[in-house]
Amino acid sequence: MTATSEMLSEIREVNLSYLLLAQRLLREDKPMGMFRMGISDQLADVLANLSLAQTVKLAASNQVLCRFRFDDHAILSSLAEKGKQGVVAQAHSAILMASQPTEQIG
Repeated sequence: MTATSEMLSEIREVNLSYLLLAQRLLREDKPMGMFRMGISDQLADVLANLSLAQTVKLAASNQVLCRFRFDDHAILSSLAEKGKQGVVAQAHSAILMASQPTEQIG
């Protein structure tokens, strides 16, 4: 297997794992799932209502579907800081991420 085809296979695996996790989070507790993923209500509805076939087809894309949410240095620093206790670091990063706008379709 070439390096490129191996990388594409890994991207598909990440995509499928992400989509399945997103659907599970949204189906169990939609508001919390939306918050944890940083997505809009409209995008949450689309993800939660995908059939298994649609999910697999979408996951087969050669593009990574999830996005790294730590565009802000303060969020990444807060999560990586060794001096803070786990719960405090998680709370601080949750507050910082909650202030970011959710993603919109279109």
